[in-house]
This record gives sequence, C-alpha cells and structure tokens, in this order.
Amino acid sequence: MAKKSVATLQKGSGRAHSKVIRMVKSPKSGAYIFKEEVITNDELKDYFQKQ
Repeated sequence: MAKKSVATLQKGSGRAHSKVIRMVKSPKSGAYIFKEEVITNDELKDYFQKQ
C-alpha cells in the first residue's frame, strides 16, 4: 500500500508539494514537538523566510 501512495505522489501535481517537518518547543511542558505540514514548492522560500 505504501508504495502505491508514494508512486501516486510522484506523478502529476503531487511533485509540486513538499512535506516540511518543524521542531517546536512546547510552552506548557518544555518538550519538543514535531509539526508536519504539506506545502507547495512555490511557498517554500516564503515558509523558510518566515521562520
């Protein structure tokens, strides 16, 4: 099943997206949390400039 979903993302409009994983410190517990987002490749520069 996983191979099929990966292969589907490599065709057509799936290649225009990237998965971004960001590490954020939780203000409540002080532990680090990983936030995952899927954004378009056009928004990558703006996303990293914002950080």
